[in-house]
Amino acid sequence: MRLPWVAARALPATSLKARSQHLGLASHIHPPCQKKRNTLLNSTDQEILSIPRIGVEPATFTSMTSTFDSSIFTSSTHHVAETFHIGVEVGTLSSSLYIIGYAFGPLIWAPFSELTGRRIPVLIGMFGFGVFNVAVATSKDLQTLLISRFFSGIFGSCPLTVVAAIFSDIYDDRSRGSAIAVYASTVFLGPLLTPLIGGFIDLFLGWRWTAYIPALMGFLSFILNALLLRESYPPVVLTYKAKQLRRLTQNWGIHSKQEEIEIDLRELVTKNFSRPLRLLMTEPMLLAVTLYLSFIYGLLYCFLTAYTAVFQGVYHMAPGVSGLPFFGMIVGLLVATAYIVLSSPGYNRKLARNDGIPVPEWRLPPVIFGGVLFAGGLFWFGWTGFSNKIHWIVPTLSGLFTGFGLLTIFIQIFNYIIDTHSEE
Repeated sequence: MRLPWVAARALPATSLKARSQHLGLASHIHPPCQKKRNTLLNSTDQEILSIPRIGVEPATFTSMTSTFDSSIFTSSTHHVAETFHIGVEVGTLSSSLYIIGYAFGPLIWAPFSELTGRRIPVLIGMFGFGVFNVAVATSKDLQTLLISRFFSGIFGSCPLTVVAAIFSDIYDDRSRGSAIAVYASTVFLGPLLTPLIGGFIDLFLGWRWTAYIPALMGFLSFILNALLLRESYPPVVLTYKAKQLRRLTQNWGIHSKQEEIEIDLRELVTKNFSRPLRLLMTEPMLLAVTLYLSFIYGLLYCFLTAYTAVFQGVYHMAPGVSGLPFFGMIVGLLVATAYIVLSSPGYNRKLARNDGIPVPEWRLPPVIFGGVLFAGGLFWFGWTGFSNKIHWIVPTLSGLFTGFGLLTIFIQIFNYIIDTHSEE
């Protein structure tokens, strides 16, 4: 695929004005004696944008790497506590601080990606993620470990913030639901696979390798994204087009709207970095669904602790083997992915009948269904996981409901938020 900022179509040997219009500009070329009027690219021209989808796979792997690291360290909490002579409760701070970094990171990465595009933040985020995980693995004292885990969370939150925006950039209303369903399922696979993988890593390689392996995955993600990921944010893509056209036409007045932005630290803090908080405080519906998603996502990490307590404490399974019951939730995630993909044609028919105009509330009925199943799965797990007189498969099967509900809620509410803010 030709990249729009690398290779333009062959231009006819005509005037500069015709050349500009051929590349999709509403160009105004004036004789040298007249003042040139600034020329803006048309950001709604899909032929100009033609954003390539190459790089979606490594970007998805990048997000899974981040969520993989978010929970793999929980498998080694006891050994970390023994190494630094602390209690297990203090040792769990290593996981808690990573999640706290998740909370602060998007306040930086979201506005940064709107200023510089999606590619640069992903590269910076994954390089920093790898560096701080190496710092965790080589830490000689508790302070270094905890601080490094916090910054790993900040840098690791970048792909969760930016890669989702990449999907919003390159997929339209008809295909975005299915694309995000597949993306979200891989993202949630990260923390659900780590109890199994992390348990064996901690058992046979030692707790430091639960940081080395995410570091290696982070550097691999950095290399893959550097080679394959292309810019997808339309204003920045148009900036590349404007630079290309300036070289072709020698009209230095051609520019994109993004190039008019002057970065001022005070304005950056007051306008860009405060925008997410401002949206939360001024839009009650956004605040409500955000709180609900935060609650659901928090319960995901509660499962990591609860499953360990039930299947190691009640059923006396070994650390690695006790991660196998998470396959109940994994199957639920896969079923939810299939459900969203198979229901997409029905949504597209509604979209076609409405002249292609999306109605955000169309995304919400599966959330109701998924929310009921998620609550039922919680009750099922709590009701059956308290005694080893009940076969271990019974609480394991509750993961079918919780996994299905978890992914359905996240995908549909995420699409709902995109639909309600698509014009901003």
